[in-house]
Amino acid sequence: MLGGTSAEREVSLQSGAAVAEALRSLGHSVQEVDPKDADWALARETEVVFLALHGAYGEDGTVQARLEQLGVPYTGCDPEASRIAFDKVLTKQRCVEAGVPTARFAVIDAPGASWRMGWQPSVVRKPVRQGSSVGLQFVERVADWSTALSDALRYDSQVLMEERIIGRETTVGILAGEALPVVEVRPKQGVYDYTTKYTAGASDYLCPAPFEAAVTKRIQSAALGAFRCIGGRDYARVDVMVRSDNQPVVLEVNTLPGMTQTSLLPKAAAAAGLSYPQLCQKMIDLALMRDRAASVR
Repeated sequence: MLGGTSAEREVSLQSGAAVAEALRSLGHSVQEVDPKDADWALARETEVVFLALHGAYGEDGTVQARLEQLGVPYTGCDPEASRIAFDKVLTKQRCVEAGVPTARFAVIDAPGASWRMGWQPSVVRKPVRQGSSVGLQFVERVADWSTALSDALRYDSQVLMEERIIGRETTVGILAGEALPVVEVRPKQGVYDYTTKYTAGASDYLCPAPFEAAVTKRIQSAALGAFRCIGGRDYARVDVMVRSDNQPVVLEVNTLPGMTQTSLLPKAAAAAGLSYPQLCQKMIDLALMRDRAASVR
């Protein structure tokens, strides 16, 4: 499944096309389904659904719940874990409860909301329920706070105000309950936002990231902790900032991360020895094994 109606439709189409090509190269019969209409349907012979959807409907648990009603196995997290991970506030609350390090945050839900007392710039503003850095804003001065708040609220009814973590930007792929090699992201200019993320050549990616072994293990442990506390299964990608003292800070969990051949999860899998087609096959195998296990019970 690819496309959909979210703000990340174009990225999803790219992910889905890459996955379909890889699966066909392995000899699978693949039907591409774009759920842009509510009356989408699957072919009767469908054995498993590979979810390459991003954003609302795909990552928030909605399509997962529909597939469970249909009794069709699918890749990735279940409806509840998807719902929690898609909501940045729920994810942070779970992290706090589990002792997983995450950035200080507050929730804004009104266009006229004033700067929060006790906070100092700079801060990050982002919609509570969006992905791919959609609506991401950096506020460097208190005087700039209200300028684009209403714009941020166009993407969601709530905006997350988050302490801006200064440090090295990393991401950790999780596959079959194990952390993959850490990827470090280094934008060539500015910050890693939507434009930088999807502009070819705008960032450098180092994998495995050049950290000492103990620091790498700490980053992977924080990512795994976040994955587990939202109830994740099979795979995900966890974004982690690393402070100058080498302490990791979890930003968010992406349950259906980008799957283009240049996306970060495939980069991490490649560093672990898995080709892109092998990664796609592994994701399918995990879904089918789970389905078989459920059938036996």
